[in-house]
Amino acid sequence: MSRFEKLFAGLRFRTTTPVFEVGETVPAFVTGRSESGLLVRVGDTVLELPDADPSLLDAKVTVEIESFDESQHRGTARVVDVFDEEE
Repeated sequence: MSRFEKLFAGLRFRTTTPVFEVGETVPAFVTGRSESGLLVRVGDTVLELPDADPSLLDAKVTVEIESFDESQHRGTARVVDVFDEEE
């Protein structure tokens, strides 16, 4: 392995459209509402929280991915945990 390869091993660039796997948990902020529930945006990717409590708007939460369409960068998730405001 060259020095260049060693230096950049494991390095990857961030993307504005991350891809998620079903069952993966992700910390994020609840950023908006839609007709079907609350929304979490991670870059340009949108996750819908259909059964979430509306009082969670603007809260930092951990969500578990329930479905995800990689071509549309959209999915559904459920709230697993809500971070305390001090965190």
